[in-house]
Formats: sequence, C-alpha cells, structure tokens
Amino acid sequence: MAEPAMSVTPYWELAFDADGDPAGSRRDRLLAGVTERKVRDLVVFAHGWNNDRSGATRLYDRFLAPVPRLAPAARIGYVGVLWPAMRFSDEPIPDFPRAVAAGAPRRPVLDKDTRHALLESFPGRALLVDQIARLLEQQPPEEAELEEFGRLVRLLVEVVAPGPQALFAADTVAEGVPQSEPEMFAGSSAAACEEFARALAGLEASGAQRGFGLPNPWEGAHELLRQATYYAMKRRAGTVGERGLGRVVGQLAKAAPGVRVHLVGHSFGARLVSFALRGLPEGVRTVKSVTLLQGAFSHYAFAARLPHDARAGGVLQGQQNRVDGPLVCCHSRHDSALGTMYPLASRMAGDSRSVAGLGIGRALGAKWGAMGYGGVRAVPGTRAYTLAEALRSKLPASGCVNVDAAAVVRRGGPPAGAHSDILHEELARLVLAAGRIR
Repeated sequence: MAEPAMSVTPYWELAFDADGDPAGSRRDRLLAGVTERKVRDLVVFAHGWNNDRSGATRLYDRFLAPVPRLAPAARIGYVGVLWPAMRFSDEPIPDFPRAVAAGAPRRPVLDKDTRHALLESFPGRALLVDQIARLLEQQPPEEAELEEFGRLVRLLVEVVAPGPQALFAADTVAEGVPQSEPEMFAGSSAAACEEFARALAGLEASGAQRGFGLPNPWEGAHELLRQATYYAMKRRAGTVGERGLGRVVGQLAKAAPGVRVHLVGHSFGARLVSFALRGLPEGVRTVKSVTLLQGAFSHYAFAARLPHDARAGGVLQGQQNRVDGPLVCCHSRHDSALGTMYPLASRMAGDSRSVAGLGIGRALGAKWGAMGYGGVRAVPGTRAYTLAEALRSKLPASGCVNVDAAAVVRRGGPPAGAHSDILHEELARLVLAAGRIR
C-alpha cells in the first residue's frame, strides 16, 4: 500500500497486528529509507483509539504540519504507527471533520460506526456484537438483562486473553500477586452499570448537558462496553509496544546507529511507546526523547514503589532510564476521560470498593489516577512545568518531566472532555524541545 500524502516528508508508515508483529515490507522500507534520506532525527508517533488508517494518518498530518517550519534546518524523518485500536464514534476529536470524528449519537444505542469499529477490532464476534447492540437498543428493565450484558461484553473482549496479549494488562504489579480479570466482570455487572451511570450523570450535569433525574443504568452499560473495550486496547497497546515497536527501534539502531529516535504517543499510544522502551534490545541508546500526550495509563507506571503499597511497583519501573534524554508527560485537568472515567474504571478493574461520589479532584489523588490527568507520580526527581515554562526553558537532559498542558488541551464535552484536544502547535514545539531538535 502506498504511503499517504502528508504535510511532512519523508514519511513512513509502520503497521503492526494485535500481537505486535510488523508488516515486514513497511519495516524494511523504513530501515532502508532513513539511511537513503540521510535522516538525523526520526519522530515516531503512535495514535490512541483511532481504528482506521485514515483517522490515524490525519492526526499525524495535522499534528506534525508545523514541524518543518519550526525546525527548518533539521534533517527530520517521520513515522506513523498503525495498530488495531478503536474509538467510539461519540468521542469527537476537536478540529476533525465528521467523516473522522462523528457527532455523538444519543447514548446508549450502539451506532453503526461504533458497531463497525467493534467488528473490525474483534473479528469473528459478530453474533456477540449483535446481541450487545440489541440489548442497548431495547434497554430491558430487568437486572438479569444487565448481568447478561456484562457476560456478553466479557466474552467480546476476552478479558483473560490467550497468547502474548495476556501479559500486558496491568500498569502496576504487586510482588507475588498474579494478575486476575477485572472485578467489573468478576462482580455484579448490574452494579457496575449503575456506578458508571452515576459517574456519567455527574459529568453531564457539571457540563450543563442534562437536568436532574435518575441515571439510566443502560447508559452505564454503554460505558461498561466502552471501558471493557479500552481495557482490551490497553492490553493490546502494551503488546504492540514491547513486542513490536521496541524491536523495530532496536533493528533501526543496528541498521542506522546515527539516527536519533523520538517517540510520541497519544492516549493508549502513549502506553504503546512507553512499553516500546521495555522491548528495546540491551544496550540500545538511540531513543533520545519520549513525549506522552494525554497518556491513558497509570500515573504510577514508572514508579519503583507505590505510595499505598510498598510491595508493588509500576510495570514500567525504571524504563525512563532507557531514554537518552527526557520522558515528557503532558497532562490536563480538562481531560474528563482520564480525570473521572479512567480512575473509576481502573478501580473497578482491580478493587471492589465503590468510588461513587468521588469528584474529579479526589479521583486525581486516588491510587487509580491516569498519567494524562495528573502527570507521572512517585518517581523521585520528576520535574514539573507549565506548558509556557517548558517552551521557554531548557528541559532536563534526562528523567521524567511533567508538563501541565491545560492552557491548550481544554476543549471537548462529556464523556471524554479534552482527551483528544492535542492538535496544537505548542505541543509540536514541545516534542522538538524534548528531543533538542533544531
């Protein structure tokens, strides 16, 4: 398949399947091309939950467009990572046309675009998708039907997955404690749906989107499906990062050792590029910067020990030291997908205690917080800047750096908030600053 027309050049696509296996021809073109084009700095961007090539490449095209003007003398190459993720179509992306980011249908009906995305992301499960869609359409009042809905969702995403994807679900790991399936599936699905519905009602009320009334548990069921899908994509992002992208960066280091690699990821793409560090061959030091844009994974992922459990640490503890430069984490308090829904889903995935009534501020302080909402936590030496300060200052030469990007990452309605509001020149400038690309 030909590379798409882009605002930047040279540009290569790097595609992986769900198990992290790369499309060999695209990898080979990249490995040969960086030498032929005399690339000095290679910016590698991984999308979040965009499920098709056009949506991902449009994101890359728009985000990277200012770079040639900002660094005219630099010899930069660009890579767009494609991996089988999905995005619910009721999550509009600011500045994107409706063809890429459809307007929000009335929840909790499963619209045709999201149904198509589920079929693409979970092949061979058309019957399950049809059954899930039928229940969301009919919204039967019986609690037993909510339990049946939870059972179907669990089957759809195969929570306990066979093969390599089973290894990468958790962001924090306790010593001697095996990973288990999320308690949102081990416990009562009806209770989980009701709790998600209450959280959604709170978000919408704070955004003046609805009046008073009892939350509809089927809206919570729709959110349960969304969060279960995200759990599967989260697991997949780790697999693709470690088994796929990390190995390719290692191959690139061998083929073109002078090329400086800069990893950039949005949402679960931030998790993907972070897990790529764990997949680097021993001794590879060609990754010169990592920039995480609204990362949808635990703020403790890089911690050696968790503040609330000395036996446990982050699944990526110490991996920031494999970067020969800074690991920069952008976060925004306007990201309600990560500020409210992520900690709720994460806590329900690993802790049966209710978090009903937790506001966004309290959720931030909870142990289940997301990196893209409050930054890297519990890593000694982490520096903190506002976006304006980061762009004025010389960033640290190594270690974790938190950048509060709320000044620009601020647009978007419930349930995702500003999660996808990343198309800003200031963030492109930050990628250049992190990599010392001039």
